[in-house]
Amino acid sequence: MLVPRAETSDQVAFQDVYGSCWIGRKALMLKILSVIYKMVQNNTYATKRDIYYSDTLLFGSQSVVDNIVNDISCMLKIPRRSLHILSTTKGCIAGNLSYTEEDGIKVNCTCSATAVVVPSNVQGIRNVITDAKFILIVEKDATFQRLLDDDFCNKLSPCIMITGKGVPDLNTRLLVRKLWDTCHIPIFTLMDADPHGIEIMCIYKYGSVSMSFEAHHLTVPAIRWLGLLPSDIERLNIRKDALIPLTKQDQNKLASMQKRPYMACQPMWKKEMEIMAASKMKAEIQALTSLSSDYLSRVYLPSKLQFGGWI
Repeated sequence: MLVPRAETSDQVAFQDVYGSCWIGRKALMLKILSVIYKMVQNNTYATKRDIYYSDTLLFGSQSVVDNIVNDISCMLKIPRRSLHILSTTKGCIAGNLSYTEEDGIKVNCTCSATAVVVPSNVQGIRNVITDAKFILIVEKDATFQRLLDDDFCNKLSPCIMITGKGVPDLNTRLLVRKLWDTCHIPIFTLMDADPHGIEIMCIYKYGSVSMSFEAHHLTVPAIRWLGLLPSDIERLNIRKDALIPLTKQDQNKLASMQKRPYMACQPMWKKEMEIMAASKMKAEIQALTSLSSDYLSRVYLPSKLQFGGWI
């Protein structure tokens, strides 16, 4: 593998542990630019993982390729898709939605035991058709699958569900934005009542630091926080043994998020974060099962959506 070592302010050298060969960061950037040039000329595509495995000894680690690709995208002020570099998809989608992919394949997302994987080329999607009344972004895959099993997409009203299975990948974020631009329907989030869940919600709504240069087509400012709200914990009288104490890291993260500039425009969010900080407790969505096994889909979400329990 290659080991990074800073030499100057604009160059990082990488040493081959098997010898004394040093390769500058600029040389690695030129190498990746040459790969991009060939792909654009031949109208082919690759993932960052593909580029790394094309010469693992040269690049040394996946993070080297990731950082250089991000730098190139930022420098040229164009999304990675325009560089013919695809993102690996982990997100899933289900519900009242059909569309046609770039290669002409028609996709029908039906609410069943298995969901559809988010497409790798979101920009190429066309002929989007839906009768959905809202979109629900679900933090965890386990919760997403439980809602599928409960046929949530059809029981209350037609809807679309999306999960990024934790921190969302680029394609999942692009798809949420694409659906918002196309469907013009409300978008809600269902996250754990903990700092990590709030952070993930902020990525969908405000963007991430690493992809800030692409924020204008990755974020959805209209996203609303549906649950699980820290205030819901006391309101629903969730048992204490279903809650988890905040760690010191949790408390520091919570305090840091409260100081972010965009939080000044979200007083209700700040209030919920203050409730969490004061209680020094957090809760996963699964804590609702302490009330009943199907409480989430049968009671919690329907009442929230019917009576406007979002912020």
